[in-house]
Amino acid sequence: MSQYELIVFDWDGTLMDSTGHIVNCMQQAIKQLSMPPLADSAISHIIGLGLTEAALTLYPDASDKIIQQLANTYKQIWLNSSFDPVLFDNAFSLIQRLSKKECFLGVATGKSRRGLDKVLKSTTLSDFFHATRCADECHSKPHPQMLEELIDYCGATPKTTLMIGDTEYDLQMAHNAGADSLGISHGAHSTKLLQVCKPLDIVNDLFQAQQWLDNL
Repeated sequence: MSQYELIVFDWDGTLMDSTGHIVNCMQQAIKQLSMPPLADSAISHIIGLGLTEAALTLYPDASDKIIQQLANTYKQIWLNSSFDPVLFDNAFSLIQRLSKKECFLGVATGKSRRGLDKVLKSTTLSDFFHATRCADECHSKPHPQMLEELIDYCGATPKTTLMIGDTEYDLQMAHNAGADSLGISHGAHSTKLLQVCKPLDIVNDLFQAQQWLDNL
């Protein structure tokens, strides 16, 4: 693994099994605002985008006011929910294992800072990551800003950075930043969609991700 100075993970759908919860919270927000109904599959497709960008993708003809209402309503439903999604199997062990290697670890997520801090605390993973970036601090994926800032902060280079994510937005962000990417298929986007982005490889879960990293 000496070829990578920095390994960056997406959060939702990559480390945390939260796709269903995000879809449920957005469906509640849509219903609360009496907006046109959407299929769960349409909502899962926007996971990984910043919240405003996600809402606009779901309702491209809606006014700025309605988009902001949807984003704010979703945010309050998510933050006030008593349901806690769990990490995917091997997530904690993998991050703990990587933290003992000679590389930096980061998170680049479509979550807000408040949302990421909440789950970092609940999963006790915060101490393992050297730096994190959220969609309310940077441009939304697939813009490379989040990854570029993590690279600069850790003193790495694009060529020595690996992005691991479950959506096309993660992999496109890596491409836009000049970094390598590894897709994981247990999240929001299909293997077929990930393949279009031409990652180095696609793994099924975090056990396979560990094996892939160990073979570097």
